[in-house]
Amino acid sequence: MKARAEAKYIRIPSTKVKPVCDLIRGKSIDEAKAILQFTPTKSARLLLQVLNSAVANAVNNHDMEEMNLYVSEVYANQGPHLRRWKAGSHGRAMPRIRRTSHIGVVVEERE
Repeated sequence: MKARAEAKYIRIPSTKVKPVCDLIRGKSIDEAKAILQFTPTKSARLLLQVLNSAVANAVNNHDMEEMNLYVSEVYANQGPHLRRWKAGSHGRAMPRIRRTSHIGVVVEERE
C-alpha cells in the first residue's frame, strides 16, 4: 500500500529541490528525516513538511506502521512560471521569471 502527499505551487525552482530529493530516495523514514533536518536549505525544510504529511497519511488513513515505512518515490516537477518585469537600461523592461514547483513524496511499507 502506498501513501502520498503533495505540495503544489511552491515558490522555489524544481532544480533546487531535485538534489535534495536524491538524498532521501529509498531511505527509511527516520533516516530521511535526519538527513532533511541537517540539510541547511529551504528545499530540505519544504521536503520535510511534505514527508511528515505523507507519513501522517500512511498512519492515519491506511493503518501502516511508521517503523516499517520508507520513501519509495520523491519528485519535484515544474509548476507554472510567474512572469515579473524589472526595469532595464534605456527605459526597457526586462523579464524576471519566478519559477514554481510541485513536490511529491510517496511512502510504502517494507516487506
